[in-house]
Amino acid sequence: MSLKGKTAVVTGSNSGIGLGIAWELARAGVDVVLNSFSDTEEDHALAREMAAETGVKVRYIKADLSKGDEARALIEQAGKCDILVNNAGIQHVAPIDKFPVEKWDAIIAINMTSAFHTTAAALPMMRKAGWGRVVNIASAHGLTASPFKSAYVTAKHGIVGMSKVVALETAREPITCNAICPGYVLTPLVEAQIPDTMKEYDMDREEVIEKVLLERQPSKEFTTVEQLGGTVLFLCSPAADQITGTTISVDGGWTAM
Repeated sequence: MSLKGKTAVVTGSNSGIGLGIAWELARAGVDVVLNSFSDTEEDHALAREMAAETGVKVRYIKADLSKGDEARALIEQAGKCDILVNNAGIQHVAPIDKFPVEKWDAIIAINMTSAFHTTAAALPMMRKAGWGRVVNIASAHGLTASPFKSAYVTAKHGIVGMSKVVALETAREPITCNAICPGYVLTPLVEAQIPDTMKEYDMDREEVIEKVLLERQPSKEFTTVEQLGGTVLFLCSPAADQITGTTISVDGGWTAM
């Protein structure tokens, strides 16, 4: 089955994992809606670049996904949503008794609740089209935990649970819902943390990557955005028609431990 003519909405997709997934979908012939909370010339230029290179329709739509009405409006403005990739997320690290309440609220809103709103808005479109795919980008932290990441771990576990519910509610329809659980991905956000971590631990770059960042990732290799994009494409293929309500770990063996 060709994906040409399908439209994908990828939240949080002007950089990092979301952008990588959007590129893989566009290269497969899928029209793409990019999204983030900003609205800069660079955001719209990114959409033009992707469209020019791949030949598909690409738009950028601003939406602050901490607000439910804007999350739903994103889908409505897209006008069509055959493939929904809920990727938007933020992080904050602190002990639970010192965790700022506003950070907790923001992480739960953006990492988890936004997916409720976008999915609720997208499902009627998928039903009308007679086909749909919801792919939630969870995390290895959706299946296990680490200290000092209470909000993130809670949100990612919630995304996994929500994926199961949506899968059950659409089980008799040509719509699937699954969660992808990446390990560490070398995004610009992670890359920016390396110099400070080198200073903190008095290590060189290679030591920081192997002994700190990838401590729990047995492969000692980062997951790539291309691998995640390929996994999304697989979930959109006929081979995955009966894969729904589950998680796919792309974590170098992290959750096997």
